Amino acid sequence: MKNDPTSDMQFFVLVAKHGSLAAAARAIDLTPPAATKRLATLESRLGVRLLNRTTRTLSLTSEGETYLQHATRILADITEMEDAVAQARSTPRGLLRVNATLGFGRTTIAPLVSAFGARYPEVEVQMEVTDKPIDLVESGFDLAIRFGALPDKRLNARKIMSNRRFLCASPGYLERHGTPMNLADLANHRCIIHRQNDDAYGIWRFMHHDHSEVVKVHGMLSSNDGDIVLGWALDGHGILIRSEWDLAKYLDSGRLKIVLPEFDLPAADLFVYYPSKRNQTIRARAFIDFLVEHLREPQDHQGARPVAGRTGTRFR
Repeated sequence: MKNDPTSDMQFFVLVAKHGSLAAAARAIDLTPPAATKRLATLESRLGVRLLNRTTRTLSLTSEGETYLQHATRILADITEMEDAVAQARSTPRGLLRVNATLGFGRTTIAPLVSAFGARYPEVEVQMEVTDKPIDLVESGFDLAIRFGALPDKRLNARKIMSNRRFLCASPGYLERHGTPMNLADLANHRCIIHRQNDDAYGIWRFMHHDHSEVVKVHGMLSSNDGDIVLGWALDGHGILIRSEWDLAKYLDSGRLKIVLPEFDLPAADLFVYYPSKRNQTIRARAFIDFLVEHLREPQDHQGARPVAGRTGTRFR
């Protein structure tokens, strides 16, 4: 009879789980002598002893420990593979709980949820928007869509798109107050503060020639809402940090200009976070693939590089 490594691994894992050949034999409807013979055949094929056996006890040899470790991992990978193949032919259905940030969730993710619902009408999507980070595991969300890295190491992440950040201001503001030529000049400017999570208030961090620089800025206007602070910058109230995703159309129209483009700010790349890839449902996988399909790089501002132009620094 031809050897079946997968079946042998399943058998050995079962023996190790029960700690008894007789118990493992009962679980798979074998006689004790047949189970003993099967183990002997496996050990003979491998050329090593996997178990130490007495009339009353059974323990793994070091080779048995190694075999068990690899067999458990291989069987889990096989199960995951078969689930993925089977789900690829299945229709996504059931409840999907999604969390996103307030502004981006409202303007970008909500329309995508609408389109996703049209494609997969059997998926019930519950979307919640919050600016503060959430605990996905405790709150019961299937995934969260966030700019920047989350500190929770229990989560898996998939990058959806790159999204750099820049200093910007309206042409009117720069005409009245001048254009800063270096970071020290920011101390003499009105800066609009976007309060986010537990970030230190008014502390802006930059990278320049592989060196980090920290600047304390001041301003009369601040908010925790990104759309609000962007509106204030458009109205000419000061200098603001915003991402290229938000800036592209205003740079194209000339309503905003990039300031100090040679100083790099921490990126705000877009990620989708989820608790576990191994136990991820087909509806969650379908939604993540849908996000990547619609948000990856085709937009004008994706992968953009700031260049000087008639209306100020623009993306191309």
